[in-house]
Amino acid sequence: HRPLLLLDYDGTLAPFTPDRDRAHPYAGVREALHELMARTSTRVVLISGRSASDLPRLIQLDPMPEVWGAHGWERRLPDGAIEREPLPPLAGEALAEAVVWARKHWPATHIEQKASSIALHWRGLETGERARLERLAREALQPLTRSSLLKLKPFDGGLELRVKGRDKGTIVRLLLAETSDCIAYLGDDLTDEDAFAALSGSGLSVLVRPEMRETQAALWIRPPGELLAFLALWTEACTTGARAGNE
Repeated sequence: HRPLLLLDYDGTLAPFTPDRDRAHPYAGVREALHELMARTSTRVVLISGRSASDLPRLIQLDPMPEVWGAHGWERRLPDGAIEREPLPPLAGEALAEAVVWARKHWPATHIEQKASSIALHWRGLETGERARLERLAREALQPLTRSSLLKLKPFDGGLELRVKGRDKGTIVRLLLAETSDCIAYLGDDLTDEDAFAALSGSGLSVLVRPEMRETQAALWIRPPGELLAFLALWTEACTTGARAGNE
């Protein structure tokens, strides 16, 4: 059997940082994942709201596992090829309108433009400025969701205007259809709740964050110590299982 380990990136494998280009993994995570992939038959898949092309330079794993980015609208295969699902034309036009607004009203360093969304970050901003910007963004972007093509969703550190039709739960369901082996999903953010819900009754859902919050996940662990312990236990369990199967 081939176990399946699904991993969010920001906030799960890497601590949050105002500079998204410096969001490197917690110390020891890269080595733990490298050992896990080298010693076991686990299929490791990264599922992120980031663009699929962002993660290789941040996590720096060789070989690089499969990546689903942009909440499932992009897929990076192990050979580096990237597949993108086409967006509905009207959704693309609405996103372009949101980008124009953001460039006029939001700090440029806190705008993340992706294939299927625009994320407006406020991590690192003063509380008063954050509240002012959030109010402006909701007033300007909420009308764009009336077409039923887009949705405005909060995440840990900002707001994101996203094209409907795919989320992390969508990808979990796709992967579940490919396998019936041991499966776990590790995530931290509100966007990971879609994945936790999709995995309910079919695998292990794990909330990874320093503080507990209301969640559909079955377990809660704190990074980085308990995260590293989880990866080590997974590696040992899969290695022991493989040895037992060969005896």
